[in-house]
Amino acid sequence: MECEQLRDIVQNFRFHPQDAQGYNRVLLQLFGYLGHGKSSFINSCKFVLDGEYKIIAEAGIKDGGLTMERKSYRVTDSITLVDNRGFGFMNDFEKIEIYAQLGNFLPLDETVVWREDFGEIMGRIEDADMDPNYSDYTVPVFIYSVQKMIHTEEESEVKRFLKACQEMTGIVPIVVLTHKTSANYIAMEQKFKCLGAEVVIGVENYTSDDHRKTIEKHMGILNILKNALEDVQFHVNYNRDLRRERIERKKFLLRMVHDSVTAKKQKEDSRSFNPGSNPTERQRGTEKGSSCMIL
Repeated sequence: MECEQLRDIVQNFRFHPQDAQGYNRVLLQLFGYLGHGKSSFINSCKFVLDGEYKIIAEAGIKDGGLTMERKSYRVTDSITLVDNRGFGFMNDFEKIEIYAQLGNFLPLDETVVWREDFGEIMGRIEDADMDPNYSDYTVPVFIYSVQKMIHTEEESEVKRFLKACQEMTGIVPIVVLTHKTSANYIAMEQKFKCLGAEVVIGVENYTSDDHRKTIEKHMGILNILKNALEDVQFHVNYNRDLRRERIERKKFLLRMVHDSVTAKKQKEDSRSFNPGSNPTERQRGTEKGSSCMIL
């Protein structure tokens, strides 16, 4: 398919009222570790569709404690990109925040801070039921740079994340591998497919230093958008109970919160019953033992 034809398909995508089941917008929810190219991908999408390069999404500081917005960027009348706060360590608190974003339990364009308070997180999830969102169709997109080495312990986290994304949205995340020509893209593509990805697409983002148009870069970006829209169209053709699906997503989050609270309590209880498991306690114990021996 020619580049211009593909761009027209993306720009002209609309939900048909008679079979849209209440949806009127596609949300491409972008997730990924800090510094892997989410902001550059957003700028590239706008450039490919609008024809003029502008920096609309600024790259965040590479700091796991950085406060950022879960910011939305409208790229067509029916498609909005959502730049979710980049995650750092994928601990239990981050996972719950991420899945709350995936389930559209958190509002767009508001500050996101990683909170280490399960009660507060639950309160925000409950508040979302006051104004539930049934009109946005969420497509998860996982951004990962091939320049980064994916470690063994990280692989299991990514695999669980991809599976949870499908549980929350009904769609297997599209994996976008940035910096395609900078490292061994083929090996990284195979690794992600082994981790459960169905669609893996490599791209070279446009940047402020290099935004000379090339057909390869344009086609990479457009193919990602086309795949997302095809996935949406496929699923919309089947009757769905949007309220029931939202309830199931909420149950998933509640189970995750319960499991995380239980695991945290067990860990704290274990430390209280076994002080030697804590390095600080072991050190104190050694110091006390030494003092007794001296006395």
